[in-house]
Amino acid sequence: INITDDFTRLTLDTIALCTMDFRLNSFYNNETMHPFVESMLYVLREADVQSALPGIANSVRIMAHRRMLKNIEAMRTIARDIIHDRRKKENPADDLLNTLLNGRDPVTGEGMSDESIIDNVITFLVAGHETTSGLLSFTFYYLVQHPDILKKAQKEVDETVGQAQISVQHLAELPYIDAILKESLRMMPTAPGFTVTPKKAETLGGKWLLNAGQPINVLLPACLRDRSIFGPNADEFSPERMLAENFSKLPPNSWKPFGNGERSCIGRAFAWQEAQLVVAMILQNFDLVPDDPSYTLRIKETLTSKPDGFRVRATLRHRQTATGLFQH
Repeated sequence: INITDDFTRLTLDTIALCTMDFRLNSFYNNETMHPFVESMLYVLREADVQSALPGIANSVRIMAHRRMLKNIEAMRTIARDIIHDRRKKENPADDLLNTLLNGRDPVTGEGMSDESIIDNVITFLVAGHETTSGLLSFTFYYLVQHPDILKKAQKEVDETVGQAQISVQHLAELPYIDAILKESLRMMPTAPGFTVTPKKAETLGGKWLLNAGQPINVLLPACLRDRSIFGPNADEFSPERMLAENFSKLPPNSWKPFGNGERSCIGRAFAWQEAQLVVAMILQNFDLVPDDPSYTLRIKETLTSKPDGFRVRATLRHRQTATGLFQH
């Protein structure tokens, strides 16, 4: 199983269903990703290329610009269709999309334009699935590399939930899975940096003079493996360091994979709950091993970071059958 592709399908379908009551049905086609994802990936790659080239070089890349515009319009068409589908419903869900369509400014009484709503739909679809699929992919990469940790997490699910249907109420009773997710984000933050700007001149760490307004890029893969904070084994995957009694002892602001301040991730709570549920449900029902035991982690970068070419083999637990699991 190409688990990274499947997590991309899962998180995209989840954000569309939960925030817009719209089914993208990404799993209906296992050969290719949903057209939205295909267009999104092209736009992100091309934007990265354009940002690295001087203006004169970009001006002669006529075909690339045309493909860029074509893929942008494809994403906007999908968002437009979602809005059109919602307006046809007699009893729409009370969700994010409903708020975008019907919300009014309390001072001016004005609502959002359709173009602005389309912008927001695209933003939520992209940002709402990309980082979470990366988190899940890296989490299971580390779990299959550490079968003892995987078994310990399975035991927690078995003792807490058994074979019952997992619900949100169970999540507070799964502290080890919570620690695994925190440690995965520490080892491999899927959004690997953010920028801060000092409001006044100051000296950083007693060494470096920063001027007011000077942007500073915070590189999380380096910060989150700081041995002075996380110990001499900072490069090792160890969820125990993220259990509540240890996590609470970390210095303030030492674990910030969701960004910083007022610009931090608005969907953090949604993404975390989704990731907890997915990890618990998979561990409850499947045993996992790497497809290639000699696989070495390779990173694929678009808007975020994900494992490249990572595959697993899965077998059902508890003598289940695929049909029985589907019915359950």
